[in-house]
Amino acid sequence: MLVGQELLDKARALSNRPEDEIARGCGYVGPSGRVLRKSFYRALVEAKGYKLPSNSGSGGDGTRGRQAEFRTRVHGNGNLLIGHAYTRRLGLEPGQEFRIELHRDSGSIWLLPLDEPAAEPRGGQDQENA
Repeated sequence: MLVGQELLDKARALSNRPEDEIARGCGYVGPSGRVLRKSFYRALVEAKGYKLPSNSGSGGDGTRGRQAEFRTRVHGNGNLLIGHAYTRRLGLEPGQEFRIELHRDSGSIWLLPLDEPAAEPRGGQDQENA
């Protein structure tokens, strides 16, 4: 990815092309082939001499993608999605299996690993099998 004067020169040379082609030509393409527009525009602004505030805790080039909001909703098909950001924070690995316990009194859902004993005795809990 070009930065500074090299970025400005290359972008100027490609200025008669569409924006995505300019960004690609300057190297702002992710591993999947997607154009990294935000990174490209930030680099252009900084190359022009404007100092942008850094995103705290981001590291790298200042982009982090979607941020975990700790919010979700039930989808139209009834599924409740818990995304990668949450499973990563919990240290969950692909292929791990869990028993789901529902606790209606608190509105909570517990994921209990199948290879570990239950955290609490089952007697007296408001549970449903999923």
